[in-house]
Amino acid sequence: MNKSFRQRLEARELLVGTMVTLGAPEVAEIMADAGFDWLFLDAEHSTLDTLELQRLLQGAGLTPGVVRVATSAEVPIKKALDIGAAGIIAPMVNSAEQAAQVVRWAKYAPLGTRGVGIGRAHGYGAKFQEYVQQANEQVAVIVQAEHIDAVNNIETIAQVAGVDAVLVGPYDLSASLGWLGEVRHPEVVAAIEHVTQVCQAMQLPLGIFGLSAEAVKPYIERGYTLIAVGVDVVLMGEAAKQLLGRVRSA
Repeated sequence: MNKSFRQRLEARELLVGTMVTLGAPEVAEIMADAGFDWLFLDAEHSTLDTLELQRLLQGAGLTPGVVRVATSAEVPIKKALDIGAAGIIAPMVNSAEQAAQVVRWAKYAPLGTRGVGIGRAHGYGAKFQEYVQQANEQVAVIVQAEHIDAVNNIETIAQVAGVDAVLVGPYDLSASLGWLGEVRHPEVVAAIEHVTQVCQAMQLPLGIFGLSAEAVKPYIERGYTLIAVGVDVVLMGEAAKQLLGRVRSA
């Protein structure tokens, strides 16, 4: 049997994904066909709503889609999971208490308080029992460390049972330190290094987002295994500019 996204994450397999922000299922289909291991469906900074997220998951086929929810709250978490996401990414988790609450909302009883409904994840009812019996083991819960408060509390956040990985958000982290966008500033680098050392000491998988292969390569070399590289709109825009430039210079 094929391993789930969560099982591959726990096994520290290198999982390379890309961020999807456009609501067209064809975009997810193209990215899945390109060979990415997973798709980062961003409901926080894009205009994606629940129905569009479901269409993206359908377009991705067998490629796992992980939804970054708009906010680390109960309703967006359960909606993302009910439409069939392989996991959720919770933004701005700055304390162990927040992390524990996210886990509770993502897990069915007795591990949590996830509401019981019927949706795509449950085969629209046909696979309800099968899904609810396996969901707690199959669904991945990823929290973002993207604020200096999260960095300062990372020792306790990393100890929360049910947190499967920590995804570092370098851009928001840089802003919280007063160095917006300066992700290579020494203070930002030091903060990320602290998160790295703590999570690796606890054998907790680490993830990072970067716009380019060059941006994520140093983190892969450091042992980060959950990699999100590139954004659909940026990839499309850059490819269009390169093509146009080659044509005009011919």
